[in-house]
Amino acid sequence: MTGVRIRTTQLALRYSTHSVLHRVDFEVEPGELVAILGPSGAGKSSLLRAIAGLVRPTSGAVLIDDQQVTGPRADVAFAFQDPCLLPWLSVERNVSFGLTFSRQSRLSRASRKTRVTDALREVGLEHTRTWSPAQLSGGMAQRAALARCLARAPRAMLLDEPFGALDEVTRADMQQLLVKVVRHTGASTLLVTHDIDEALLVADRIMLLGNEGVVVNQWDVDVPEPRTDQIQTLGELRIQILKALRNSMCRAA
Repeated sequence: MTGVRIRTTQLALRYSTHSVLHRVDFEVEPGELVAILGPSGAGKSSLLRAIAGLVRPTSGAVLIDDQQVTGPRADVAFAFQDPCLLPWLSVERNVSFGLTFSRQSRLSRASRKTRVTDALREVGLEHTRTWSPAQLSGGMAQRAALARCLARAPRAMLLDEPFGALDEVTRADMQQLLVKVVRHTGASTLLVTHDIDEALLVADRIMLLGNEGVVVNQWDVDVPEPRTDQIQTLGELRIQILKALRNSMCRAA
């Protein structure tokens, strides 16, 4: 599997009289993991929805491998903060949910089973395939949601604060899992987060979206692994990002 190139050109989005995004230009390279930071209301989630084809831009365009996005695509997976598991389905059937939708490529029953098994193995949940969602912890539920994305064999993943409700230890485990999955699959990935430290630990690049709905700044996170050992370098970068975030919020006020 290879990732896609995601590009927005002069992307603008307006709801009624409220402008959410204003001429957003940026690119995500194939296989790159980009974290999007910004204050509440900056349009981070709306940006993901526009890229996913769930909302139509007021102006500008979203391009995936130079093809304009006009609606949802089979090779782009979206995950929310809530795992959104269907309580009446087993973990296995939750992960396979959507593989028979019309936008998905036609798969035989055996191929679907293989996809689901591989996805559950990737996130360490193969032993839970017959469980109900009620039997899962918060972290396990998020793993199942990630497996549901992976079962679709996506070339891009759009993740909207998927770890925001988890405790610190579970969140750290999920961050490590996300990096492993992105490196293994090569899927181009956009991660919306409010957590600067999370962005620093997982992202290849960090983008700051300001209250004006514009890209304020971007930083490459060129830090050797394991990043948890690079306290000084990450600390300096964290200060830069925090200052830029505060300046953006002050301008908006």
